Amino acid sequence: MTDALAPGSGSSATLDLLAFGAHPDDVELCCGGLLALSAARGHRTGIVDLSRGELASSGTPEARAVEAARAAGMLGLQVRENLGFPDGFIHPYSGYDAPADARPELSQLCRLVAVLRRLRPAVVVIPWRHERHPDHEAAAALLEKAIFFAGVRKFPTGDDPALPPYSPLEVLRYPMRYELAPSFIVDISAHVEQKAAAIAAYGSQLRPPPPPAPAAPLTARPLIASPLTNDAFTARDRYYGAMIGVAAGEPYLARGQLGLKDPVQHFRDNPSTGALFFGVPR
Repeated sequence: MTDALAPGSGSSATLDLLAFGAHPDDVELCCGGLLALSAARGHRTGIVDLSRGELASSGTPEARAVEAARAAGMLGLQVRENLGFPDGFIHPYSGYDAPADARPELSQLCRLVAVLRRLRPAVVVIPWRHERHPDHEAAAALLEKAIFFAGVRKFPTGDDPALPPYSPLEVLRYPMRYELAPSFIVDISAHVEQKAAAIAAYGSQLRPPPPPAPAAPLTARPLIASPLTNDAFTARDRYYGAMIGVAAGEPYLARGQLGLKDPVQHFRDNPSTGALFFGVPR
């Protein structure tokens, strides 16, 4: 049996909340409200982007890095990092199929393990495993493995001195363009404008690409550059907000069952009687 730490074991956390995205702007679109709310409550928050988004139809990786830094400031992040994994080649099996003479500590898996051990987030937020974009699904699988192996004492990352193992208290998954039955919904009503501003920072991605030359072959419009993108994500937040009777909400799926120390106080603070919509049946 692999010698893994129990969830939440290891030394104390450095960050309170750390969200991962396959590309810059993924986290803002889906978790911007949670990050803004958490920072406003004094929690140390961060985002780690796996790739620079160099395959995007619009903009450049350099421009997107500037946009990501601007969005980080708007959300009050303490940490924003980019691992520079190749866009389109995020590998869910990284670390297992390398040649025998390759350095495993350079694999995507080992580098993610090193990030988790260094930043030691209490709560980790990762993409849900079902998505339209292959990189998002690959990132979800890769991150699930990295979170497990970050707590395995003998798993190597090549750091000198070796970083101690670490496992977060909780792992949350966020959906993008697919619906899920969430474990809970976060009321982000007070941070809707802040989230919208962070998304708007990615002007290079939101602007429609220039029309093709008359002789050029037709190509599909990037989904994020659709004029309905902002409306779609706003509608999504309103949809989940309606389930808990608030103006806007973000859905999250927990790793396991959630426990309540004081159910009476919890439901006094979070009444569900105001729900206006009831979502997918469980």
